[in-house]
Amino acid sequence: MSSYNTRKCIQRGCLKMSETSNFGKHKLQPNDGDQKIVWKKWKAGKKEEKKQIREQKLIKKLEKQKLKEEQQQQELQQQQERRKKGRHYTVSIALPGSVLDNAQSPELRTYLAGQIARACAVFCVDEVVVFDEEDQDAKSVEGEFTGIGKKGQACVQLARILQYLECPQYLRKSFFPKHQDLQFAGLLNPLDSPHHMRMDDESEFREGVVLDRPSKPGKGSFVNCGMRKEVRIDRRLQAGLRVTVRLHSSQNPDGKVYKGEVVAPHLPRTEAGLYWGYSVRLASCLSNVFAECPHKEGYDLTIGTSEKGSSVDSVTLSPFKHVLVVFGGLQGLEASVDTDQNLNVTDPSVLFDLYLNTCPTQGSRTIRTEEAILISLSGLRPKVAAAFQDSSAG
Repeated sequence: MSSYNTRKCIQRGCLKMSETSNFGKHKLQPNDGDQKIVWKKWKAGKKEEKKQIREQKLIKKLEKQKLKEEQQQQELQQQQERRKKGRHYTVSIALPGSVLDNAQSPELRTYLAGQIARACAVFCVDEVVVFDEEDQDAKSVEGEFTGIGKKGQACVQLARILQYLECPQYLRKSFFPKHQDLQFAGLLNPLDSPHHMRMDDESEFREGVVLDRPSKPGKGSFVNCGMRKEVRIDRRLQAGLRVTVRLHSSQNPDGKVYKGEVVAPHLPRTEAGLYWGYSVRLASCLSNVFAECPHKEGYDLTIGTSEKGSSVDSVTLSPFKHVLVVFGGLQGLEASVDTDQNLNVTDPSVLFDLYLNTCPTQGSRTIRTEEAILISLSGLRPKVAAAFQDSSAG
């Protein structure tokens, strides 16, 4: 074969090969109709996928909303249960500081104050008012003074001992430096109230003192609540303040501190029904016991105690918000009325809603004030319970 023919054959073969290859390529490519079908399927798949994602998001949103509603409902139920458990009235007592003058030594004065504190704790007294019937005009328990023997500033001494006993043991060093009035406080029986917690006691509420310790910006102060760890509260407060702390229900056991929030001191009483100690107030005279009442609406039920009053057995109490029971000193309430320059009355019974003899058949000529507190509160307790039981039933 000549070279010319050979080149022709090769060229023809190349043409055939290129034609077949081009034809094959043309066969593999889809036409325009097929492309449209593929794109439609892809778009439909994407649309379905987006629809499923939207549905999942909506389901999650509904689940979150349902969970939130359930939590709110649980909180409302808990609040209702707390309100049922809580005590929404307060009990206050008032007595003259001169009752300490009936004791013959500093040790006995201290022990007498301890008896009064125990009586207040046993009957869940919320406020103790120590008023002056000897014109000493004591307004504060701060500072030093002379004469703490048989005679002296009895109002201040009584108030200081009452405050000391009410304070939880782990806070006393922070609030009560060494003082002559408290030199025999170690003889006294502890109140052992619910807010006097041990270190490992579990409770929703605790009393604490704000520590002088720096905290990060945006973080609350540290509080010593008598626990193994300090508590970080929800706000910054001045160091040295006594606060009531509600601990969070869920705590990190591996955390360096516990977490909690500061609440009003009355919350353990009104929500959980716990007795949370008493406050102490000094009044310069009997009339200021009423005039300086810490409640805006005042005391809506006032009771005076005297052997000249009517029998407590025939009395029925109606529900109240704040009750005040007043006790006289060594010479009764008559002496307190006589020494009060703001009062123009001679009969103390006109100052009270009820003037009661809480021990009608007494076998002694006199009943000491610390005894009168126990007797009176014991006699009034079932009447108070009956009054609020009737109101809750109604």
